[in-house]
Amino acid sequence: MNELLETIRKTMLIAPHPAGIPFIGGGLLAALVFAFFSSFLLVVALIFTLFCAYFFRDPDRIVPQKPSLVVSPADGTISHITGDLSLPAEIAGADDGRYTRISTFLSVLDVHVQRFPVGGKIIRKVYTPGKFLNADLDKASEDNERCSVLIETPSGHKVCVVQIAGLIARRILNDAKEEGDARSGERFGIIRFGSRVDVYLPEGVSPLVITGQKAIGGETVFADFASTEPSREGALL
Repeated sequence: MNELLETIRKTMLIAPHPAGIPFIGGGLLAALVFAFFSSFLLVVALIFTLFCAYFFRDPDRIVPQKPSLVVSPADGTISHITGDLSLPAEIAGADDGRYTRISTFLSVLDVHVQRFPVGGKIIRKVYTPGKFLNADLDKASEDNERCSVLIETPSGHKVCVVQIAGLIARRILNDAKEEGDARSGERFGIIRFGSRVDVYLPEGVSPLVITGQKAIGGETVFADFASTEPSREGALL
């Protein structure tokens, strides 16, 4: 029983992101109305409310404090790591270098709040309308609706983070502002219901994560500008 209560505390009793308040409030209001004439609809409304409370949960994270680190911008599973790429077309004009892209797929069960992967100056932000393909597909990075943010760190490195809508995601919220400051691990947006987040590392910076690994937003270290460690390999054991 104690383990069950602890699990509930860690998953359900977490303050929601502000974007979730209308959904949670709407579900509770619907439950109140349905309680007067339909037990079935009351249960449906309560289930919807609980799902929204879970989906929009916004837990605090312990963010590593080292200027050279790149941390995961999102919770999810690392689905692709692809090297020798340019930045997304809509933002490539800000830098013509080559990059390694780390893609994190978010299921509806993952926390959907996004965090800045590095600290620095936000030099470009571009929203791009597009399709709503399965976010786990590689081509979703180019075809889907997305919002790209390019950050320049105090050391001069440029890192791009891209929020990508998925099959059932229909709204990207992004509070980043051009010429504003980013703080590593700080919340900057959310994608509603199933999505993907890409991070572009500059050439010569090796990823310290592997495909299939579970990432925790703000905590998992994607890369270290000061590290000379080569890209890692993994094994399923």
